[in-house]
Amino acid sequence: MVNPSHFDLQSLRVFLLVAEHGSLTKAAEHGRLTLSAVSKRIADLESVTDCTLLIRRARGVELTAAGRGLHEHALRVLTHVNSMANEMSDYAIGVRGHVRVWANTSAIVQFLPADLARFLDANRGVKVSLEERLSGDIVDAVVTGKAELGIFADNVPAPGVERRLYRRDKLVLVVPKEHPFAQRDVIAFADTLDEDYVGLNAGSSLLARMRDAALGAERLLRLRIQVSSFDGICRMIETGLGIGVLPSRALRKEVLNAGLRAVALSDEWANRTLWIGAHDGSSLAPEAVRLFDFLSQSDGDAGSATPSEE
Repeated sequence: MVNPSHFDLQSLRVFLLVAEHGSLTKAAEHGRLTLSAVSKRIADLESVTDCTLLIRRARGVELTAAGRGLHEHALRVLTHVNSMANEMSDYAIGVRGHVRVWANTSAIVQFLPADLARFLDANRGVKVSLEERLSGDIVDAVVTGKAELGIFADNVPAPGVERRLYRRDKLVLVVPKEHPFAQRDVIAFADTLDEDYVGLNAGSSLLARMRDAALGAERLLRLRIQVSSFDGICRMIETGLGIGVLPSRALRKEVLNAGLRAVALSDEWANRTLWIGAHDGSSLAPEAVRLFDFLSQSDGDAGSATPSEE
């Protein structure tokens, strides 16, 4: 049985260099090591794991199945070690708290930059780590403790999450300026469903909302292209590949000036709520409590903290 205590971090780093460059010689050059030192590190790892990790070829090396498995684990281990080192460095230079926040694209594009700038300006000893994720993943991260706070859409179930109002936003139809819909001030979503759509990738709460609305109209959403960002949607619409639905505040003036038009949707579901949630607000660290309170008051209409009923 392999003893975990026998793994050496430097040997794992050298192994990753070898895997990246496909060559012991190139790994030695990039790691500023001797070739013999690299060979010894690999030999030590093979001894510890009792596995052959590399296949030596005429023009380099290739990972074995065991080598590929170790590569995956080594990446995760060193990522966590680097994260730990960075956090300890923050404490050493005077950072008094660290809050991990996961948020969906809508919150990050529309609201969070300005809100976090104001919070951090008033709380200079606090560090906030922000990750952009899908709403469903955000709820899971809050429940499991991967994130202290999460900001997610209102159509995502959030059992066990203590949530508060963060912001409200409005979804609009986005079309090229020459499109017939561009002459409308307001339109019902059902009236657009003969058109091809550009949407976000699977798992997006916005895409789920659009599909649910189409099914409610007893129609199917004609999704022609899926991309990973709001900017990607706008670029595809600009080239005439379809129309889309986006939060109104996510549309920058330069994007609209470049040839797009935003048309109001008459549907009630186009008025959204973004929630901010924690697994248990009473158990948060003081700096996380301050951020929770600050962001839940950002819209001027924050409710009290209540467990989600979804």
